[in-house]
Amino acid sequence: MKKTDIIILVLVIAVSTAAAILFWRLPARNCRFDAERAVADIEVISADHHSVLHPEARAEVRSYLLERLAGMGADTLVKHYSDVEWKGFIYDVDDIVAEFPPLEPSEDTTWLMMVAHYDSRYPWAPVRDTVCSYGAADDGYGVSVILETARCALEKRSEWKQGLRIVFTDSEEAGMDGMDSLFCNSKELFNDVGLVINIEARGPYGPVLLFETSKGNDRLLQLYRRNATRKCTYSLTNVVYGFMPNFTDFTIVKDSLPGLNFSTIADVNHYHTDLDNFENISPAALRQYEAQVLPVVEEYLCNDAYSDRDALRGEHDRVFLTTPVLGMVNLPKGGWLALSIVIFLLAAVLIFLDRNEIVKILKSSLNWLLCGLLACGAGTLLCYLGCLLSGARFKPFGIVVGMFFDNGLMLAAAILLALAILIFFLRTRRPLESLIGVVLLLTLLSIVSLAAVGENMLFLVPLAAAVLGILLRELCGLRVFLLAGIVLAVLHGVSFLYALSMALTVGALGAVLLLATFDLAVVAGLVRLYLERGK
Repeated sequence: MKKTDIIILVLVIAVSTAAAILFWRLPARNCRFDAERAVADIEVISADHHSVLHPEARAEVRSYLLERLAGMGADTLVKHYSDVEWKGFIYDVDDIVAEFPPLEPSEDTTWLMMVAHYDSRYPWAPVRDTVCSYGAADDGYGVSVILETARCALEKRSEWKQGLRIVFTDSEEAGMDGMDSLFCNSKELFNDVGLVINIEARGPYGPVLLFETSKGNDRLLQLYRRNATRKCTYSLTNVVYGFMPNFTDFTIVKDSLPGLNFSTIADVNHYHTDLDNFENISPAALRQYEAQVLPVVEEYLCNDAYSDRDALRGEHDRVFLTTPVLGMVNLPKGGWLALSIVIFLLAAVLIFLDRNEIVKILKSSLNWLLCGLLACGAGTLLCYLGCLLSGARFKPFGIVVGMFFDNGLMLAAAILLALAILIFFLRTRRPLESLIGVVLLLTLLSIVSLAAVGENMLFLVPLAAAVLGILLRELCGLRVFLLAGIVLAVLHGVSFLYALSMALTVGALGAVLLLATFDLAVVAGLVRLYLERGK
């Protein structure tokens, strides 16, 4: 083991980890989005609580937005619905609709609809106190991003082939009443829409995630992949979000119209509480909305191909994922299946190259599964103890709110797990056998996941990193392929597990550590092989 090897490994892992966490903060290309203007809008919007229980403050926000839209040259109207009732509340709902037609509109003009809600969260009891939000992020982010996106897009209005329709809904927090009322009573506003972009915020901090699409997303994903910069999305989040007790305005229309749903994902303690205020907003998060949303909006408005309002109605769903620096994989399900089979076959080759030790490999695979389960149990226990200390309500594998050291707890647990696995690999006398045990386990988990939900991204990416790194080293005699495997495993594992932990919160610490065990085993195993000077 040479000091140079250690330095190289430390640098590779440190740079890859930093890139995985911070890549989204890089500025967009050809930046025209004025984050300071968006911040100024949020300051006005979040000056006071403006939930359905605050009609006067909500009216002030509505008046401000109407003035802003009119100042941009929009044709505006308010759709009013009286005496709406939800969970014992009775209130009025007022949706804002603003239109920017192309300079040469026609009776058959197709429209892009951008949606955000302008009401804040009504009072609720997350831990001990009854609090309500100021709506700075949720959904001041959505409203301000749409206003600034529209301003930028209007600079190219002479090139528009489609029109831009902005909908700022009321009462999204109280059962999506605004969008539901609009969709049921004003069908004419939706019949000519070819694309819906909904913008939400699940906390004030980034990255911004394209976390949901409508069904038949093959054409939608092509639009997004070709135009968005700093892309951040996983098809798996469509599956995960379907199991979560959360809904947005997009829920009302996603079965009828092609659409994309964007949101920040951190931090839950700033979500739907009085901490969702102007002091806690993040201009960096606003710029990532720009990087993903503005290029898509301008392409849609200016490309004549989208004059057909059915242009984005696809027939098939795709499997997709993004890895910081490396970009986006976007494949039809058949293509993903073929890729999976190739990786499985390569894994089989690797396993049977050492077929004389197959019993030990099977034992190693079982041991890694037990390690993962132990990590899951330990993570769940840590969450329980944290809830006891903080007074938060313990929800195993559920959303936990009110533990204000939750991110530190998750980070400390991940570091300890990484150190334990690294120490094991540095001390074991049979690192390749142990790593191949991980390969076998990941192969089996990939097959089960693919059969169960049609996706196996969680396991296939670290499996590919391990298999390709080892096989290419064996074939070419170059350890650099092990470094490539480490980079892939770190970039994907850190970015995805960070997104997962922020979305599911500390309540899912056990599940996150379970998955992290396998990713960390791949990285640690490749590190140990790299330190061996025999290849």
